[in-house]
Amino acid sequence: MNLKTVLILLGLALATIFALVCVLLTRGRTPRICQHLPPEQEDMEDGQSLVFADLTPEEMSQVVRYLQGNLGVPLVDASRAKPSENCIASVDLQVPAKAEVLRFLDGGGARPPREALAVLYFGNQAEPNISEYVVGPLPTPVYHRDVTVQKYGGKVPYHRRPVTGKEYMDINALIQRELKKAPRFLTACCDFDGTNLVILTTAPRGFKSGDRMTWFVLFHNVAGTGYYLSPVGLEVLVEHGDLHVSDWQLRQVFYNGRYFASTGDLEQEFVAGALEVVRLKQPQADAVLGSMRPRRPPGSPGPLQFEPQGPRYSVRDNRIIFQGWSIAFGMNPNSGPRLFDIRYRGDRIIYELSLQEALALYGSNCPGGMSTRYLDGSFGIGRFAYELVRGLDCPYTATYVDRHYLAEADTPKTNQNSLCIFEHDSALPLRRHFSDSQSLYYGGLRKNTLVIRTISTLINYDYIWDFMFHGNGAVEVRVHATGYISSSFLHGHGTDYGNRVGPHTLGMMHLHHMHYKVDLDVDGQLNSLEAQDMEYEFVKDPWSSRNTIERPYLRRKRLEKEDEAAFPLNAPMPRYLSFASPNPNKWGHPRSYRIQIISFAGKHLPTNSSMERSISWGRYQLAVTRRKEEEPTSTSIYNQNDPWTPTVAFADFINNETITNEDLVAWITVGFLHVPHAEDIPNTVTVGNGVGFFLRPYNYFDEDPSVDSSDSVYLSSEQDARACGTNPLACLSSATACAPRLPPFHFGGFLNL
Repeated sequence: MNLKTVLILLGLALATIFALVCVLLTRGRTPRICQHLPPEQEDMEDGQSLVFADLTPEEMSQVVRYLQGNLGVPLVDASRAKPSENCIASVDLQVPAKAEVLRFLDGGGARPPREALAVLYFGNQAEPNISEYVVGPLPTPVYHRDVTVQKYGGKVPYHRRPVTGKEYMDINALIQRELKKAPRFLTACCDFDGTNLVILTTAPRGFKSGDRMTWFVLFHNVAGTGYYLSPVGLEVLVEHGDLHVSDWQLRQVFYNGRYFASTGDLEQEFVAGALEVVRLKQPQADAVLGSMRPRRPPGSPGPLQFEPQGPRYSVRDNRIIFQGWSIAFGMNPNSGPRLFDIRYRGDRIIYELSLQEALALYGSNCPGGMSTRYLDGSFGIGRFAYELVRGLDCPYTATYVDRHYLAEADTPKTNQNSLCIFEHDSALPLRRHFSDSQSLYYGGLRKNTLVIRTISTLINYDYIWDFMFHGNGAVEVRVHATGYISSSFLHGHGTDYGNRVGPHTLGMMHLHHMHYKVDLDVDGQLNSLEAQDMEYEFVKDPWSSRNTIERPYLRRKRLEKEDEAAFPLNAPMPRYLSFASPNPNKWGHPRSYRIQIISFAGKHLPTNSSMERSISWGRYQLAVTRRKEEEPTSTSIYNQNDPWTPTVAFADFINNETITNEDLVAWITVGFLHVPHAEDIPNTVTVGNGVGFFLRPYNYFDEDPSVDSSDSVYLSSEQDARACGTNPLACLSSATACAPRLPPFHFGGFLNL
């Protein structure tokens, strides 16, 4: 071996050693932290969206102080107020009139005064009543005006008020006193130790206006689990309408298919040996039906979604900007999430998109179950939207926003991180095509969506409310139900009303119906409703006239009256229904947005029911009416406790007015029938339990607006697919060679309870 060969081999060896050292030194290093780019912004006057902003805690407190000092009546904190006293029940934003807002947003007019709506319970008056006051201007109020008569035609009767936490506490105390009158029965039936039975309310509360009598169902309580699956067969009817708590009475008792006048009578029957008793032991935490404790230790983490260069949306005050979308968001403590002034590429598409109500209607052969029709707005869909769990309820890197409310107390409360915002990669193309003829190419676009989400826990059920904004100008609204089913004690022919899901547990059949308000402004306020569907016509083929062709054709119709635009629930409806502008697109068609409903609703309550008018919005899967300032909502929180004389009856909105070239509102009902089954234990899953609707551009544009997306991908046989400059997918390997900066996990959702 000559010297030259030795030197070459030595050089190669040194190079190899150097390369190995580099690999070893870099191995195990933490990837660089992702560098965030500034989020998308929009040219819009700062603070315009604040006209829709929820009240701040400071504003709520100012309203309370003003009312305490200017109404001239004693006010007791609602958290401890007796029915015979006056209190402030709630304070929320008074949304300004649409005409005022549009003058401000579009016409350069003055900003509408910022005002609050305060609900007060006046129990300490000659005629107890519910009154509503508009208080303003904020942040320093100097005036108030009573708007109750203007809104409802008169004072709201006192018995219609929602039940407060204090009232529930007083009812529970009454029931616990009554239970002491049946000690031997309770020991035998329920392993009762004085503390291990809890009550669950039903609603409505009676059978006629003025009633305030509620069935309460008793369950075994096991800490850390859902008691809703452990009924003991005992239910009690409490009359609690009197202003004086001492005059409230237990009116009836139900146990295992039989009715008794009192707990004392129940005890006598048991002692006499005349009562069939199902002896239940207190469930243990490790064996109870409702336990959600993990049965396995944690495994390896699943996929994590993150933004390598930071969020591509921006959140400022109550406004979100994302790829041409602009949305003002908020939360009503009663009816839940509400969005305003939704724009795409600078043009307003929707003035208001808001949840109105959620109905849960049950069937059972027990009195509590069979009489339950929960109207969740009266309990507080927005108020009970608690803190979201990072990485489970929403993506770990989502933006989390606090919500504030004032209800049943004189001081505001905060639900931290109770609304989340994130961009979602659905792992599905928004559009794509692979060409294998004439020319070879591929074109496509990922389906990335902006999601606004909040989750309400309403006693046993959890509702996941989603509002989604797509790159083609479409809006998707979706709700999923999860949480615990409600149950009855299984006896007699109980399975006529559901399925057995435990030793003595009947999963009660029920329906979930949700109602939304959609104030579309498609290319302006003045719109019409157009229906399109298909028919077949039989024609001779024109080239020979010897054969028949079944040719589909498009049937178009403009619906001119409200009665034509009220489509009964579960009845056939035109497949294409659109809010149409009088202005055409480039191709001569009216610029429109289509309403597409995805729903599996159960049957609506029969119209001859005495309480049907209170939920008459549920008659229709879609109803389109002329927008009126005096018809802001389809229901009322007062309908729950007096459904027989509803404070707001949606059916009255439909009076056959003209809906051609008018400011229109679409009222949409979605829902599903739920027959609980074994797989609903311990919890109902979201799979298959989601419904909603789309608002889709229909000739609104001249082409799909997503063609302008910078995420578009185009590959051809003539280009290098690995070129980062022309193919964004080729950039991912370098763009994602970093670690996301994840905040430490924190959850404080139990702090305010």
